[in-house]
Amino acid sequence: MKIALQRIDDGFNMEAVDENGHKVLMDSSLENGGKNNGVRPMQMIIMGLGGCSAIDIVMILKKQRQEITDFRIEIEADREKGKEPSLWENAHLIFHLFGTIDADKAARAVELSMNKYCSVAETLRKGNTNLTWEVKINE
Repeated sequence: MKIALQRIDDGFNMEAVDENGHKVLMDSSLENGGKNNGVRPMQMIIMGLGGCSAIDIVMILKKQRQEITDFRIEIEADREKGKEPSLWENAHLIFHLFGTIDADKAARAVELSMNKYCSVAETLRKGNTNLTWEVKINE
């Protein structure tokens, strides 16, 4: 994997580009001297957790011939207080799946993703992040 990162203003605004040309803007908060023009790098990790698990779950459920008409994930995460660096301490995910989906299959797909397949979840776990989740079907 190759990532190119370029500073694009006189502050902390950065543009990251992968080898396929996909771009992401990152910046710091106004409070820290940024211009709030992009996602914080630590937020990107939590976004990556959602994306990684979503891909796993959709893949598993499609193999089981479950019909997914919509899929959302809400994530609440907390960082360590008073530490530098400040790692992710907790992340709670709520998986909202819509369609003709067996609840047991959905719960198992989420469990497999979060405990076996999702590399981002494992990376966070190795940093001592407490990961919890719940699954909601057609709610």
